[in-house]
Formats: sequence, C-alpha cells, structure tokens
Amino acid sequence: MHADQVEIDDALVRRLLAAQFPRWAGLPLRRVRSAGTVNAIYRLGDELAVRLPLVPAWAGDLESELEWLPRLGRDGTLPLAIPEPVAAGEPDEGYALRWAVYRWLDGEPPAPGSLAGDVEAAARLAGFVRALRDVSPEGAPVGKGHQPLADDDDAVRAAVAALAGTVDAAAATAVWAEALAADTWDGRRIWVHGDLLPVNLLIRGGELSAVLDFGSVGAGDGAYDLLPAWSLFTGAARDVFRAELAPDDDAWARGRGYALVKGLMALPYYRETNPEFAALAARLVDAALA
Repeated sequence: MHADQVEIDDALVRRLLAAQFPRWAGLPLRRVRSAGTVNAIYRLGDELAVRLPLVPAWAGDLESELEWLPRLGRDGTLPLAIPEPVAAGEPDEGYALRWAVYRWLDGEPPAPGSLAGDVEAAARLAGFVRALRDVSPEGAPVGKGHQPLADDDDAVRAAVAALAGTVDAAAATAVWAEALAADTWDGRRIWVHGDLLPVNLLIRGGELSAVLDFGSVGAGDGAYDLLPAWSLFTGAARDVFRAELAPDDDAWARGRGYALVKGLMALPYYRETNPEFAALAARLVDAALA
C-alpha cells in the first residue's frame, strides 16, 4: 500500500517473539485479514494479538497507544471495550520499529452499510464519544482538529479535480465552502478518538462491542468525532447520533468537512492497493455530499 512499507511475514513475527517473549513463541500464529492501513495484525493463540507498524513514519501511532490506552481504560468508564496492550516489543531481528502484543478482542468489523439504520448502535457509539470526552485531557497529546480546515483547502480542491468523473465536483465544492464558512474550533480541548471508521469498530453478538485503533487519539476538536454521522449512520440512526452529542451547526459543518477531507484523501491513494478501504472512502465522500 505504501512506498516505504516494511516487509512483515510470519517468520519475522516468530523471530521477534522468540527473541523477546519466548513464553509465547510456540503459540499458533496467523495473519488477520484487514482493510487497515497502518499495522499488520497477527492473532497469537486464543487470547493475544500482535500489531506491527507497516510504515516508519506512522510508528508513533503505536507509541501513543502504548502510553495512553492503559490510562483511558484504567477506571472502566468507557462503555465499549478498547484495546489492552500486554507487552511492548523493541526493534530487533530485522525489524527496526517498536511493536506490541495486545489482548485479543473477539468480534468482526461491521459489514458495509450494516449499521446504517441501527439506532441502538448510534446511541452506544455516541455514549462512547461522550464518555471519552469526560476523561480529563490533562497532558493529552495533540489530537485531530488542531489545524483549521482552511489548511487543507489546496489539497481538497486538487483532489476534487483529480477525481473528476468519480466525485460530483460542484457538490463537493459546495459542501467544502460550507465547512470553511463555519466558525472555527474554539480551542476547548477534549479527548478525540480521531478515526471512527467501520474498520475500527467491532460487532459481537449483533451489538457494537469495541472501538479499535487509538493511534490518532488526543485532545482536539470534538467535531472530528462526528465522523460516524457520515462513515456509519443514515436516517434515524444519524439523527440519534447527532441528538446524543448535540453539536451546534458550526461543529456539524466542520465534522462534515473533516469527513469529506478524509474520504477525498484516501480514495485515490488506496484505489489500486486497498480496494476495500478505497470503497469505504468513496462511501464516506458520497455520504458527506448527500
């Protein structure tokens, strides 16, 4: 997927485990098929998972998780499960980045469109966002939304032009103009997950059960976590998600703008190398323009 992607295979992961965590080296190991773009994921036995960054420039995401996931999960106030790091691996055995072992979380990412009208899932995810916002942001890293949307203006217009025939340029320009016209973030720092896409959620027993991938977590503009209004929900479910979080009209417009940017940037980048993620990006753009 990436020009500077690191080669990762079963043999490498086994070497790393044998050198640093020999107690787990003999457990069954299998790569997990995923539309994810940042980490390679392996299931290790029944209870564990190994995550290894694919690109050196994004290795800091895992470092952030190792620091902040234990703190966010410490008091049990988050209503959905989150990843739990078990051990941090060091660069070694032909792999130059830090890596980590996590508890395995059972479940499956939602199929495309499967949560679109799920009012209960919308309420549960909004409850998670509210609970995350209630955690003190003291010492938190910089999260999404610190840079104004206007900083992405050139990139957005270039993407719209490059996607002519795939994206409705007039509609995209109008939505983007509305987002730019909204009041900018007031600077009030709250925890923001920063990547609430379907690939970062789990369903278990028919219910939303977990939120994954906290590499972007930090204190920033709460409008960024309105993303599920376009990445997941439609109709009544979207209405419930919005009502539960009660953003003002400016935050809603910024959230729609963030969603549009995310989709426009990902669609051409992954169209050839990760068609599943590119399809997700296309759906995100379509929803933002609808």
